[in-house]
Amino acid sequence: MSTAVQLLIGTRKGAWIYRSDAQRQTWSVQGPIFLGHIVNHLVLDPRDGKTLLMAASTGHLGPTIFRSTDGGVTWAEAQQPPAFPKAATNGAATARAVDHSFWLEPGHASEPGVWWAGTSPPGLFRSADGGATWDSVAGFNDHPMYWNWCPADGGTPDGALLNQIQIDPRDPNHMYIATSTGGVFESLNQGADWSPLNQGVEANFMPDPYPEYGQDAHYIALAPTMPDRIWQQNHCGIYRLDRPGERWDRIGQA
Repeated sequence: MSTAVQLLIGTRKGAWIYRSDAQRQTWSVQGPIFLGHIVNHLVLDPRDGKTLLMAASTGHLGPTIFRSTDGGVTWAEAQQPPAFPKAATNGAATARAVDHSFWLEPGHASEPGVWWAGTSPPGLFRSADGGATWDSVAGFNDHPMYWNWCPADGGTPDGALLNQIQIDPRDPNHMYIATSTGGVFESLNQGADWSPLNQGVEANFMPDPYPEYGQDAHYIALAPTMPDRIWQQNHCGIYRLDRPGERWDRIGQA
């Protein structure tokens, strides 16, 4: 058992940080942080063990990201939070505006300062300066198939989401993302190009129950000691994929 643990908790009414020692008998509580604001995700950077990023929605600032380098004592707002370009570059008539950032993912261990964010509506954004400024990842957000993968009327009660980002620990160029409207996608060049990765995954709410894309993926994770093994929980079940295979095996009910 490790010598210490901390729980980072985001809620619709703010955030809290709970800390304890190896015995887990007593806990210290830090918070509320940003009381009254919606905190969708609060993440510790494992590369330095002290930086925190928070995806929040505030009444006066709207959807934004905050950064702390002192364990959550003080916070600074992103100078340029995730935002879709004002002029669409993919020829789409439907305008997009970030409703909220849902997922934050630290970059590869070899890339200190790099972070990734997933938003609603589904969007992928990258920061190269520790979360101060964020750029739209055109390879996904402006992909010719974007509106097929991410229809405007699909998703959760809180809106359609890009709700998971996973980086291959062996290769910073190899990424997976999950969406509530299109399922799982893979990139081999750090987001410049994407391909659906949904073979064998059911979508029983679609006309074709096993489509190329259209699944509602809730969560994906790479096995810590076997990154070629991917786990997925989605609307229709629990699945496992062993790469380089491309077909998921169903291992449980949702």
